[in-house]
Amino acid sequence: MAQNLRQQISENIIAVLKDMRDPQPVLVTREPFNVLEIAITQFPAILLIPSVEERETITMGMTSVGRRMGTLDFTIRGYVRGTDLDRQRNDLIERIEEALESDRYRELYSQGVTDSQIVTIEVQDRLPPLAEITITFRVKYNYLRTQT
Repeated sequence: MAQNLRQQISENIIAVLKDMRDPQPVLVTREPFNVLEIAITQFPAILLIPSVEERETITMGMTSVGRRMGTLDFTIRGYVRGTDLDRQRNDLIERIEEALESDRYRELYSQGVTDSQIVTIEVQDRLPPLAEITITFRVKYNYLRTQT
C-alpha cells in the first residue's frame, strides 16, 4: 500500500507542476538530468526527487498488522536561465508554491494523505546565465500495514 501511495503522490506532484502557468515549466521530470546539457528551450526546468521518508506506528494490532504514519520529503530543484535571474527565480518559487498549496491532500485524501506543505526554500549558488532553487516539500500520510 505505502509503495503504491508513494508513486501516486509523486505522480500527482509532477502533474500539478506541469500544469503551472506563468512561468510554465518546459521540463518537469523525476529523471535526473544535467542542467548544463539541456537546451535553452527547456527552461524553466524542474526535477522532483524523493528524499527522506520517516515512519512510525500509530496503532498496534495482532502480529504485524496496524496503522502507520509516514512523512515523505521531496526535493524540488528548479532552474531558470537567461537574464533578470532574481525575478525569474522568485516567479518560479511563487508559482510552485501556489500550485502545490492548491490541494494540500494531493487529491489523495481517501488514500491516506493527511497534509502536504513546503517546509524550506533555498537559493543555490550558480553562475549566470543559470539560477537554481531547492524546495523541500513534505507530504504526510497514513496507511494500514498488513501481514506479509
